[in-house]
This record gives sequence, C-alpha cells and structure tokens, in this order.
Amino acid sequence: MFRYDAAGWGNDACDAFVIEARQLTKSYGEKVAVDDLTFTVRPGVVTGFLGPNGAGKSTTMRMILGLDAPSAGSVTVNGKPYAEHRQPLSEVGALLEARAVHTGRSARNHLRSMAATTGLGRRRVEDVIELVGLHDVASQRVGNFSLGMGQRLGIAAALLGDPKTLILDEPVNGLDPDGIRWIRNLLRGLADEGRTVFLSSHLMSEMALTADHVIVVGKGRLLRDQSMSDFIASESSDVVRVRSPQVRELEVLLTAEGAETASPVDGTLDVRGLLTDQIGTIAGRAGITLYELSTQAASLEEAYMAMTADSLDFRSASERGSATSSITDAA
Repeated sequence: MFRYDAAGWGNDACDAFVIEARQLTKSYGEKVAVDDLTFTVRPGVVTGFLGPNGAGKSTTMRMILGLDAPSAGSVTVNGKPYAEHRQPLSEVGALLEARAVHTGRSARNHLRSMAATTGLGRRRVEDVIELVGLHDVASQRVGNFSLGMGQRLGIAAALLGDPKTLILDEPVNGLDPDGIRWIRNLLRGLADEGRTVFLSSHLMSEMALTADHVIVVGKGRLLRDQSMSDFIASESSDVVRVRSPQVRELEVLLTAEGAETASPVDGTLDVRGLLTDQIGTIAGRAGITLYELSTQAASLEEAYMAMTADSLDFRSASERGSATSSITDAA
C-alpha cells in the first residue's frame, strides 16, 4: 500500500489515487436519481461537484462511499470499491453530514472513538483538533456546538486517517469568512501534496476560488467534466460595462447594432454582443461621452446558471420569469 510522507507520493502511486465512476446509476422506484454517470476524479487538483438541488450529487457521493448500492454501473476509490479497503479512514476521508454525531459526546471523545476503529493513536486526534481550530472546545458536548463548530468537527473526522482522498459535501456550510478562507487554503494545500480532493458546494464564488476542475450534473446526468477555466469560457460571454451621462441614447444605438443590454444601476449599461472598440466607435460617432468602458470577466456563477437552467427541479415564479431575461445581473 502506498503511503504519503513529506516527499509526497510518486507518480505511479498518484495514478492509483482516483475516484472512477463508470455508468453509475441509482433509481428509487421510477425516480432516476443518478443516470449513467461516468467520470474520473484525479489527484493533485481540487475537483468541484456542481449541480442544482436534486441533481444527484449527494446520492453519487453516498454510492462512492458504499452507503448506497448502485442500481447499475460501478464506482471505485483508489482502485477498488470503498468497502474493500482494509483501512478505509486512511484511504478516504469523508464529510457528508457534519451533524451526524452523538450529541452527548465531546468532540475529543467522538474522534477518539473513530480513531480506535482503525488503530490510530490519541496523538493523531489531538493533531486534527489543533488543525481545525477546536482545541478550546474539544471537551465540550457536541450538542452545544454551533453549525460552524460542528462543521469543523466533521472536517477533523474526515482528516483523521490522513487520507489520500477527500470527499466533502458542502464543507463551508456554516463557516464564517475566516473559516471559509481556512478550509480553502487547507484543501488547496492537500491537493498540492498530490491528494484527491472532491467537494460539492452551492457557493459559486468560493468554488471559483478553490476548484481547478468541475464536474457538473443536472437531473442525474453528466453535463460537464472539464477544467474550471474551460467551463467558464465555454458557458459564458464577457460583458462590457459602459457608464455614460447619455446612457439611454447610447442604448438605442447599441441595440440597433444587435447588442443585448441591461442596466444594473442608473447611468450604467451591461452590454453583450459588441466589443469595447465597437462600442467606443459607436459612441464617438454620436458624440456620446463615456465615463467607463471596460470588460467584465465572465464568472463561474454565470456559467453555472447558463448550463443548469434546464435542470432545475425547483424554481419560484420570479425565477421562472427571470430565466427569460437576456442578461442576468451578476452583481
């Protein structure tokens, strides 16, 4: 069995540290929660797992960890089904439900009971307590923990066996800004060591800062499996931000040239379909003063919304109406 040390894992070892799903399918009666998913999560990068509520993300993670049996297909972690690993905590660290802890136990005793199942010593328990910042409350009952403290305990449990692979469902849920920055840096550091990091989150801004690669699912089906930069570029178009005291006059001219516009604030236009040079030329010919003419980079949120618009199971009346708008306010 390969072991991680200060020198990292060799290339041959890293090749085995993958999550491989092949035609993975899960049905509950007539409801297909996961539909023929095939993907590979590789080491050395943070892979984000994205999709609307009901898209099958949690079910997929449960099947990876052997908590749910596939209706068809297969999934392996580091070369074999999770249940076949002799020391699973050293192979995979998982956080699916941080609050799934006996509320009468202290954080320290919870981790000690987990460590005892796989031969880990008390020193390792203290190490992860320090790592996640729970030292001052480690003797308190978990039932008294805040949401953020419970989340840190769940992350400590995932890290307990010093695993090669991490599977985390909404790891930043309940964390304050400092905690979010901490988990971001932690996950990036673990990936840099050559570990496999697979996480889901609905916080697009945070995922954009953390993940290198994205797997996007909708209604149980694979929609995208590509690098973060390629995904954003393929699903988004850059917006040109224009500020002018004559913004309404300019808007008429731009729409006549085929542009799509929106007004996030008074005196400002967001324009798609024309480049900055084209807009500047049109304004110059009409004698229109410009205070700002800049390209607004496409965002992960914009790309995600465009990709999953047809995969939403739950949508309010206002959301259904906004889906028809030509430009979504990304502010």
